[in-house]
Amino acid sequence: MTQDLATFINDKEKMITDELINKVAGLSIPDRLKESMLYSIKAGGKRLRPLLMIASCEAYGGTDQQVLNAALALEMIHTYSLIHDDLPAMDNDDLRRGMPTNHRVFDEATAILAGDALLTYSFELIASDEQLTETQRLFVLKRLAEVSGPKGMVAGQSLDMEAENKEIELEELETIHQLKTGQLLYFALEIGAYIGGANNDQLHAIKEFAAYLGLIFQVQDDILDVTGDAEQIGKPIGSDELNLKSTYPKLLGLEGAINKKQAYVTKANEALIDANVDSTILKQFLIYVSDRES
Repeated sequence: MTQDLATFINDKEKMITDELINKVAGLSIPDRLKESMLYSIKAGGKRLRPLLMIASCEAYGGTDQQVLNAALALEMIHTYSLIHDDLPAMDNDDLRRGMPTNHRVFDEATAILAGDALLTYSFELIASDEQLTETQRLFVLKRLAEVSGPKGMVAGQSLDMEAENKEIELEELETIHQLKTGQLLYFALEIGAYIGGANNDQLHAIKEFAAYLGLIFQVQDDILDVTGDAEQIGKPIGSDELNLKSTYPKLLGLEGAINKKQAYVTKANEALIDANVDSTILKQFLIYVSDRES
């Protein structure tokens, strides 16, 4: 990670985390529900999705304040999805980001409700966002519902569970990850560019870049589940194999997965050129996502 990207992340990450905590802490809701929501918010993470949204907006001339609420809403949805993914009915994980999962600290019912609360509150944030015009609010709400709902992330989660302990083809695996992981990354870059003022051709290209970035993210996730360091990743190595998940290394072998990732990187670079934006930060994010170790 070069210094430019490191500076960008350091500048924006604390702002995002502080704002997330302030938004949830300020809610007049039951204490245990609030504690559960804040527990997963404070667990940290890379804040990749809101960071990408801000980077995309700034690349087209916008500001971080224009997309801040949309970025917070997106991270809340991502956090809700992780809380629910970890539940016994789904991945049954005990650790998330090196900490006990939400349902292990609280209980399953509270964890489910915390996830539900983060999901629904995210839409309230955007609906009341005074930084956006009415037209922008409507578009952002519509797209967020699409990418996180039954045609997007939830569809990917469903297909992922159906694929457990089954032999599937590479095309099916790509579809799962384009939905489960890629859709929120897709939203981050699309909405950032949209609010920043990108034209239709630029939006088309940035969405193509986002689609490949999502695949790169997932391939690297699969590779790290085989080769990574449990302490850095924050969860046990080999959990995909234990849960009988379909992964790139399982389908293509480790070397094949690495080669496939590089092919995606090439396509992502081509799309970023077509996006007609001189953003060293977005270029550096591509390298960061591809080479990350956690």
